[in-house]
Amino acid sequence: MEPLTYHYPHPFPLEQGGVLPSLEIAYHTYGVLSPARDNVVWVCHALTANSEVADWWPHTVEPDRFLDPARHFVVCANILGSHYGTTGPLHTNPATGEPWYADFPKLTMRDVIRAHRLLADHLGIPKIRVLIGSSVGGFQAVEWAVSEPEFIERLVLIATAAKATPWQIAIDQTQRMAIFADQTYGQPRPDAGMAGMAAARALGLLTYRGPEGYNLTQQELDDTPRYAGFRACTYQSYQGEKLCRRFDAYSYVAILDTFDTHDVGRGRGGVAEALKRITARTLVVGITTDLIFTPEEMRRLSAQIPDSRYLEIASAFGHDGFLVEHEQLNRMLLPFMA
Repeated sequence: MEPLTYHYPHPFPLEQGGVLPSLEIAYHTYGVLSPARDNVVWVCHALTANSEVADWWPHTVEPDRFLDPARHFVVCANILGSHYGTTGPLHTNPATGEPWYADFPKLTMRDVIRAHRLLADHLGIPKIRVLIGSSVGGFQAVEWAVSEPEFIERLVLIATAAKATPWQIAIDQTQRMAIFADQTYGQPRPDAGMAGMAAARALGLLTYRGPEGYNLTQQELDDTPRYAGFRACTYQSYQGEKLCRRFDAYSYVAILDTFDTHDVGRGRGGVAEALKRITARTLVVGITTDLIFTPEEMRRLSAQIPDSRYLEIASAFGHDGFLVEHEQLNRMLLPFMA
């Protein structure tokens, strides 16, 4: 399903001082906005996902699931800087007539949320009944719930954080180093840095899945001696190549940079004070084997949000458990959203 596009024809000032002359925001919707406009479920997507939730989050946008389009008006907007239609590095810089590439202005999560709000106003949404975000999508969701508490009725935060930690930033920097080591990165062409991005994706996957996930799915099927061709090796190569077929390195770096700015406490007296602003009834969901957003950190996040409950997905698939364990997630979210 092709995305819809909202064109915002005015200058869009950015938190760090840059300005985008205008905006294109790609988005998908599922279901119908009710006459009372009170059935909106807004999904914020993760790092390299797109606005087509049904494409990247299996068995969620279906009947009797927590994103059932017969009950909800589900909205997902592609984030600023991404490859999937919203204004990003491959869009044209009006000042030069050429794509922005590495000159694309620096973004923050607050810029992303301001763009989301423009789309919400365009769609005539007076309030979000349930805001759902996982991973980087959770960064967006918690920032939105802090910046506009009256706009969000219920909040679901899955495998995420209120502030990017040094560990998470180090993961991002390691991926950036892989991209920057590719000597084609920086060249004015859309396929620049592809080998570096493939390596970055392989590095990232180690943290997304963790040892339990790899050991469960990438065991050799025989005991033949070998020096190459291990299933784990081919899996890493395949995943890197797969991302290169659908993404670009400039967008990847732009989103990693935006990820690292995430801090709901910036200018608000710190994280704990900022989280006190949230008035939405909140569900925080951790994953038992998540190496990026550990269960301990998720429990601590929940404890800092008023009217929050914590639940945990049991999974061997690490951070990617929220994509894999859809049955568990559905059992948790359906009662909360009812």
